[in-house]
Amino acid sequence: MKTISKKLLFLFLLLPFTMLAQSTLKGTVVDKTTGQPIPGVNVNVQGVQGGTSTGFDGNFELSNVKNGNKITVSFIGYKTTTVDYNGQKTLNISLEEDTNQLKEVVVQVGYGTVKKKDATGSVSQISSKEFNKGINVTPESLISGRISGVNVVGGGAPGAKADIRIRGGSSLSASNEPLIVIDGLPMSNAVPNGSTSILSTIDPNDIESFTVLKDASAAAIYGSRAANGVIVITTKKGTKGGVKVNFSSQIGINTVANTVDVLSADQFRALVNEKGTTAQKALLGTANTNWQDEIFHTALTTNNNISASGALFNKLPVRLSVGNVDNAGILRNTSFERTTTSISLNPVLFDNHLKIDISGNIAFGKNQFQDESPLISSAITFDPTQSVYQAGSRYGGYFEWLEPTGNLPLLPARNPVARLNQEERRATSTRKWGNVRLEYKLHFFEDLKIVAEAGIDKFNSSGYNQASTESAVGYQPNLFNSGNWVNLGTYTHYTDSRQNKNLNTYFNYTKDLGKFKIDATAGYNYQMFQREGYDSGQTTETDLRADVTTDPNINLQSFFGRLNLGYDSKYLLTVNYRRDGTSRFSEANRWGNFAGGAFAWNVSEETFLKDNATLSSLKLRVGYGTTGQQDIPPQYDYLRRVTLGTANTQYIFNGVIYRAAKPEGYNPAIKWEDLAEMNVGVDFGFLNDRITGTVNYFDKKSSDLLAEIPVPDGANIRNQGYNNIGSVRTRGIEFNLQSDIIKNDNLNWNLAVNATYIDQKIDDLGVTVPGFQGYIVGDVIAGGTGNQVLINSEGFTPNSFFVFEQLYDANKKPIQGAYADRNGDGAITDADRYKFHKPAADYTFGLFSTLNYKKFDFTMNWRASLGNYIYDNVSSDKGYVEAGLRRQSDLSNITTDYYNTGFTTESNSNGTQRNYSNYYVKDASFIKLDNIVFGYTFDKTLLKAASLRFTAGVQNVFVLTKYNGLDPEKFNGIDNNVYPRARTFLFGVNANF
Repeated sequence: MKTISKKLLFLFLLLPFTMLAQSTLKGTVVDKTTGQPIPGVNVNVQGVQGGTSTGFDGNFELSNVKNGNKITVSFIGYKTTTVDYNGQKTLNISLEEDTNQLKEVVVQVGYGTVKKKDATGSVSQISSKEFNKGINVTPESLISGRISGVNVVGGGAPGAKADIRIRGGSSLSASNEPLIVIDGLPMSNAVPNGSTSILSTIDPNDIESFTVLKDASAAAIYGSRAANGVIVITTKKGTKGGVKVNFSSQIGINTVANTVDVLSADQFRALVNEKGTTAQKALLGTANTNWQDEIFHTALTTNNNISASGALFNKLPVRLSVGNVDNAGILRNTSFERTTTSISLNPVLFDNHLKIDISGNIAFGKNQFQDESPLISSAITFDPTQSVYQAGSRYGGYFEWLEPTGNLPLLPARNPVARLNQEERRATSTRKWGNVRLEYKLHFFEDLKIVAEAGIDKFNSSGYNQASTESAVGYQPNLFNSGNWVNLGTYTHYTDSRQNKNLNTYFNYTKDLGKFKIDATAGYNYQMFQREGYDSGQTTETDLRADVTTDPNINLQSFFGRLNLGYDSKYLLTVNYRRDGTSRFSEANRWGNFAGGAFAWNVSEETFLKDNATLSSLKLRVGYGTTGQQDIPPQYDYLRRVTLGTANTQYIFNGVIYRAAKPEGYNPAIKWEDLAEMNVGVDFGFLNDRITGTVNYFDKKSSDLLAEIPVPDGANIRNQGYNNIGSVRTRGIEFNLQSDIIKNDNLNWNLAVNATYIDQKIDDLGVTVPGFQGYIVGDVIAGGTGNQVLINSEGFTPNSFFVFEQLYDANKKPIQGAYADRNGDGAITDADRYKFHKPAADYTFGLFSTLNYKKFDFTMNWRASLGNYIYDNVSSDKGYVEAGLRRQSDLSNITTDYYNTGFTTESNSNGTQRNYSNYYVKDASFIKLDNIVFGYTFDKTLLKAASLRFTAGVQNVFVLTKYNGLDPEKFNGIDNNVYPRARTFLFGVNANF
């Protein structure tokens, strides 16, 4: 009995310890609104170091949990939840978004960050959660139509460069491209031969956010390269916690959405029989060939990416990503392939005093091109009554126009299918870039940080262009009827190597003095751009002209500083300054000084608005700043230079060959182009920021414009060159609005809209003479020789169309050669041409909608453009009778626009140019549904190890426009032989492990 009593006493004393036994808790964390799992959520025992975080599937496992512990679950942007632990085996948590935390979004502002609510300039940020959905081959498409004041116009070719303009650009002839900064490394906009663009080497799956600095007060810290705005790209980084793996795979079916309307074979036969000569009628064939169908086809795009992130040894955040995209073009034998690897390491050492950010990237590219413009032109105009193939043809069995002697004529277009299959244009590229950033907070003075950044970007490419010995474009030194005809084909090889080095060092001091907050930055920036290229020339020709080109180095150096002052989070002041030096200008003009300042008033922090649920946020901003522009093609235009001539400029004296040397034109007075910009803005939020928005008004003026203009005879030893002339003024209004229209446990609908109005005019063009209308600019159009239809003229938008005013008959049909005598001198001359519309839009709009219902999701993206016009160069070059019946030895098809005009000849009978008619300037306003994507998420119901999301959608869904051409959206305003944008049907799967 005594023994039993002792045992019971022992068990009784042990009972409290068993109550305190440690357990393991498992669970899942999801978004309360959408039900989607949230990765990276911190799960901790309150008051105890350590803890864990959720994986991509939202699951967590927390060990060493005791009864009575409090479990805290927290994540940025969500309200922290605390739960008592009472022995539960599992714990499922639904986190609710915290609108107050969302106000604390941090944005990149150049050499530092700032909370969005404390930003004083015009800064827009878009994160990966808000990116455009679908197959995004290049990063530009992620933000197309998403940010007011930012216009993105992509091309149709695989991996094609997109033209980006922020607030309409600012220059006439200097670069209008924005500065792109990736993880602290400012990029060069120059691209090696054989590659498509700088951003095409980046996997969009690796990008975390875009931050756009739009006004000069925000961008002035970047100085000379920020005149056209700044786009800061931040890539994804590793996080603390367990390893998380993400895999995404997409396939796209690229189809031909539209082709140019040309005469069918039967219509063309009818035209030739009606208008042609006997010789031309005899050339008609018996086939019915749609040449555009022959060169275009349905193609596939695949896009795969796998990434792993976490913390090595629970100390070193790291992320590794590998991706591959293979984008076959709808034009046969064109493609773009990219393989990327990126790694980021972000350790924090010495008790959070030393932060190290290391990013490394490598991209391998493979491109297959075609001679797109002439090839597509050939498909539009090639005789539809001829077959693709011809028995016995010496050109690989393909039909080609020949003279009666059997010789190949010079002028007719070549068989486009033959060109596709008998020519090869391939290139490979390797790009390696990375950045190392060290941030040290002094132990003995923790308010002061020293930051040093070093980055390098090496971009190398090599490629070749080759035509077979059976191709009609091959080198044929002798005529066919000479008796010693031979086809040697063609072959050229090239390499291009570019390098960009960057170094930043700066100090940052932050201090809170009661309600006052000081944030001061001062530093130095050094950047060097280098380039070397090689071109073999045509190796099949006897006159070989191989050449190595080493461009002069471009060096930029800067000293910069910024001061942010804040009082009680209500009154915010930013002042910045940058002194820039460039090697492009002489010592007298080398340095430029650029400064900016902005003030903001957080009205919602005032007592009369604080905690107001209706008007939940209100901030007023005003800013002014100056930036500079020096990015012109000539590296040293201020120097007197003598260059050696080519093989065509050699002379023989006494049997010795001497290369000629020639002096180059120069301008010793070339200097900085200056931009001054004022911005006034309002940021607002209603109903606890369920509705948020921004309105900006800006007014900017570019002075001492860097423009390439004609030089008066005798004033220089060149016909034209770069000079500082005149000014351009740009004014506009931007509007953004986002709203959670519906937000509950099962249904969430978010809608974001933006609108931009821009008015840009040339104020002056410097010294002019009476009768001077402006400088003719722009690409040379097809048709005739050296014709241009754009002009820069005082009082008008840059690149306005410069044309004759067309007269019409009673049936509203244009009369060929009948133009208005606008100057009333009784004659129709070039003096009667006038400025008529412009390519740039007055208004642009964007709409993005996201709808989530339980595990279903649906997104769509719309864009619209109003007031933009386009010159229909396809119809002006190919829409009249003589374009098809020009010669007696060959025929060419024409476009159906002939039925609208009845135009017959290339030149008008009165000596004026037919293609200068304003009839060809068409309204190109449009509404586009860019993409729609449906998705469904399986939360480990199919695979226990992963959550899966399946998607299906369409890109380039449809276009509503008055324009009858191929596509109303053309960046330079000239529609001519354009590679069409594909309509893509996409399917994808995303797995989170």
